[in-house]
Amino acid sequence: MYKIAVLPGDGIGPEIVPEAVKVLEVVGRRTGIEFQFTEALVGGAAIDARGQALPPETLDLCRQSDAVLLGAVGGPKWDALPPEERPETAALLPLRKELGLYANLRPAYLFEPLAEASPLKREIVAGTDLIIVRELTGGLYFGPKKREKAGAGEVAYDTMLYSTAEIERIARLAFEIASSRRCHLTSVDKANVLTSSRLWRDTVDGLKGEFPEVTLEHMYVDNCAMQLVRRPAQFDVIVTENTFGDILSDQASVLTGSIGMLPSASIGGQVALYEPVHGSAPDIAGQQKANPLATILSAAMMLKYSFKMDQAAAAVEAAVGRVLAKGYRTADIYVPGTSLVGTAEMGALVRRELQEG
Repeated sequence: MYKIAVLPGDGIGPEIVPEAVKVLEVVGRRTGIEFQFTEALVGGAAIDARGQALPPETLDLCRQSDAVLLGAVGGPKWDALPPEERPETAALLPLRKELGLYANLRPAYLFEPLAEASPLKREIVAGTDLIIVRELTGGLYFGPKKREKAGAGEVAYDTMLYSTAEIERIARLAFEIASSRRCHLTSVDKANVLTSSRLWRDTVDGLKGEFPEVTLEHMYVDNCAMQLVRRPAQFDVIVTENTFGDILSDQASVLTGSIGMLPSASIGGQVALYEPVHGSAPDIAGQQKANPLATILSAAMMLKYSFKMDQAAAAVEAAVGRVLAKGYRTADIYVPGTSLVGTAEMGALVRRELQEG
């Protein structure tokens, strides 16, 4: 039996997460594996009910589980709080830290039926199938920072701080992932300007001998941003530091037609966290307009990375592909000539394909 902590969160979270849970229940029935789901509060919903974004009981549940399925956190209701108390900062960052999640995996895979939904021409985006491995616990977001008065104004700084050990563990993971895919790894940095990037590049180079089957190339982050929209199919696995990875993964997300299609996994500790890349989308919350496919695909990543159920993960992905091939679309990926469906209906369609496939 696998124990899964379910954290719907805010906005559209309570609509999309149940659809992923139901898909996992179908997988359980098909495979004979029992999944035990336990729900808890996180984010703004937890602030309202418990006075803090990550209550101790939620953190304890996550620690005692085999995996965590998260919806989304945040929204305008809590934007007036001090920055350190807002859901995004007070829930996600400490949750990642407490669970030891140092790597964020964000795949960008174009389902062929969605080629017309991409902002890029079909001939450019065709064949896109990449994964960005983002270092999650170092860099500018966690290095020393300060803001203070200076004369008539202010000064502020954030420090991009990395150790050899931090770079080695994320790079080794990226090499391992590349060796299980198409054996091509692109390490992204800004080594022509940043000292931390020069350490990054030297450290990644030092691991190359452990993975002779993987072709390694280095690319500056500005060039990588350009190449993602110029020829995205050239990439297999991209590994980069926290800030660059945050930006590039959001850029890569739109290649596939909608950010509503992008799953993610945060791994590295005993318990991994799975969540869609998109936010809480409070403007459409409660209207059954949200796309649940990113959350369902995040559940597929859970099957693969946490439970080593590769065939079940592939079956979920294939079910999503068949639903899209039959022309069903939520509002974010709708084009004329396709069938518009709501959140729950899209989830039901995936479950039907999974049961019949």
